[in-house]
Amino acid sequence: MRVHQATLGGLRCTVAQISDEPPGLLVVLCHGFGAPGDDLVLLAPELCDLRPELERARFLFPEAPLSLGWSGMGDARAWWMIDLEGMDRARREGPEAMARIRAAVPDGLPRVRRMLRACLDEACLQVGLPLSAAVLGGFSQGAMLATDVALRLEEPPAGLCILSGTLICEPEWRRLAPARAGLPVLQTHGRLDDLLPFEGAEALRDLLAGAGLPVDFHAFDGAHGIPREVKGPWADFLAARVPAP
Repeated sequence: MRVHQATLGGLRCTVAQISDEPPGLLVVLCHGFGAPGDDLVLLAPELCDLRPELERARFLFPEAPLSLGWSGMGDARAWWMIDLEGMDRARREGPEAMARIRAAVPDGLPRVRRMLRACLDEACLQVGLPLSAAVLGGFSQGAMLATDVALRLEEPPAGLCILSGTLICEPEWRRLAPARAGLPVLQTHGRLDDLLPFEGAEALRDLLAGAGLPVDFHAFDGAHGIPREVKGPWADFLAARVPAP
């Protein structure tokens, strides 16, 4: 797999593709809170091994703009800061407190939304593909950002991949989602996730499905991660969006 670095829309990115041919699909994957910018890059060859059609896809891995190095976390990055203590307190306080968390728009989200959109536009322009030939996705906080951007595009992307994400911005997403009716969604989540509880993933699934988005939901008996058992369905989902040569 050929890998190089590029700056797109003000975000440093890792770009990966096996084929030298112009890509038929752009897959943009955003890492989670506290991970380095290249955290998901090794998933590209894994997915291509599972479905050779993905050799015609270009994978783009943007790096979040905020460094967490000041906290002793080395190369860790964040799309926006998270009040981890507040989230833990809300989980202990119960459903009403969690509902307030899910309704809130995180500080910093509008800024990185604009940055990811600019990154996506520049990447599409480089390869000559429309937004409708791009899949947005991510893990954890990156999945939240990808969902927010996918719901706000002028035209629907090819798909949305939500890996261990959760529901935020609920009033806004509930208002925007019906305009994305028909957008294919792959969603995965661990039943034992102690960082973003499974109930939040179910709430997001129900919001999207209720608005007419077909959600292929894969629950697994594990914690916060991307286990091998979901990589096959994920590769199938992406391969189905690659146009025939």
